[in-house]
Amino acid sequence: MSKAIIIGGGVIGLFSAYYLHKSGWEVEVLEQGSLADNCSFGNAGMITPSHFVPLASPGIVEQGIRWMFDSKSPFYVKPSLNPELIAWGLKFLKSATKKHAENSAVGLKDINLLSKALYHQFEKDAAIDFGLADKGIMMLFKSPKVEEEEIHMVEKAHALGLDAQYLNPTECRSLQSDVELDVLGGVHYRCDAHMYPNKLMAGLINQLEKSGVKILRNTQVVKINEAAGKITSVTTKDSEYSGDAYVIATGSWSPAMGKLAGLKIPLMPGKGYSFMVPNPEKKMTIPSILCEARVAVTPMNGSIRFGGTMEIGKINKQINMNRVQGIVESIPKYLPDFKMPLPNENDVWYGFRPCSPDGLPYIGMSKKYSNLAIATGHAMIGLALGPATGKLIAESINGEKTSMDMSLFAPERYQ
Repeated sequence: MSKAIIIGGGVIGLFSAYYLHKSGWEVEVLEQGSLADNCSFGNAGMITPSHFVPLASPGIVEQGIRWMFDSKSPFYVKPSLNPELIAWGLKFLKSATKKHAENSAVGLKDINLLSKALYHQFEKDAAIDFGLADKGIMMLFKSPKVEEEEIHMVEKAHALGLDAQYLNPTECRSLQSDVELDVLGGVHYRCDAHMYPNKLMAGLINQLEKSGVKILRNTQVVKINEAAGKITSVTTKDSEYSGDAYVIATGSWSPAMGKLAGLKIPLMPGKGYSFMVPNPEKKMTIPSILCEARVAVTPMNGSIRFGGTMEIGKINKQINMNRVQGIVESIPKYLPDFKMPLPNENDVWYGFRPCSPDGLPYIGMSKKYSNLAIATGHAMIGLALGPATGKLIAESINGEKTSMDMSLFAPERYQ
């Protein structure tokens, strides 16, 4: 039996392990942490075919500059002379065009729809209840400018074959009848779905270990060994692991891991925050995104998770409570029932989304090493794309025809 070594135990690495094991591989996952704190656990839990516009898109640079001067804004790039940030920023500026957004739309839609279908298949095959629900996602807005933008997005969604409906305020309230809404209108993307990430991750880890996949926690790779165009082994602080195929799925730590193999994987960590409101008096039934505030609101397991912000900078353990306060203050502007105090710092979760400069993930085989696959750079849709990425990685390693065209996600497009 061939053996695969997967570096990284987040949702991308674990679903890569799932599909490789399912296709007959012996699999070992090497995770530098405890598996209890990776980015997937605090996610908004949304599966989003509606997210067919990459982060690098027209208008984001101008908007980002305005937000730079607001400590509570949803998007922030910390000014720095860090050469990696400067290089990333220049690539981002080059990618933030109408043409890039148009060229990316079909591929992003296809991989999201593939992932949604695979989530339903996984729920059935693994018999895990992780709260998967096909209720769609509502985009709620308050300003005429954003209303115009969202109507334009609905037209694009229809052109791509997605199920989306513009809603007036009365129609919004009829869908979220238990909570008060103060909005100008909304869009219901009925093509979307949601889940409870904590249950998904716990169930997926348990399923893998039960099936024989070895998950080695607190095992940090410090060296990647190669010869004759192949990876031969990886070295950790305590041991050495060898296999027939390798996968780099280390999220925001991927540039450093790529460097060990002599590869450039440009990305920057985008810190996001979330917190839970347990057992609220008013129940939401459909996940929502508060458009101007860029805040995600998801009903989960009887509670509600609020999350937001994109803070581009170095990996650090600091919690910027101004950003959290920005989330808290924005919520009652749309949802007047949810006037809440600032959560305690120890109740705030944070994680790092791996953001590529063009807003597209890196998925596929390395050109430099014939037995190395790369799966990272998913930004805010890593959880949404977990199964699709895992299946595409397994198909690529197995030399099979892949479930979709992957050229958009070429992992060495900046090499």
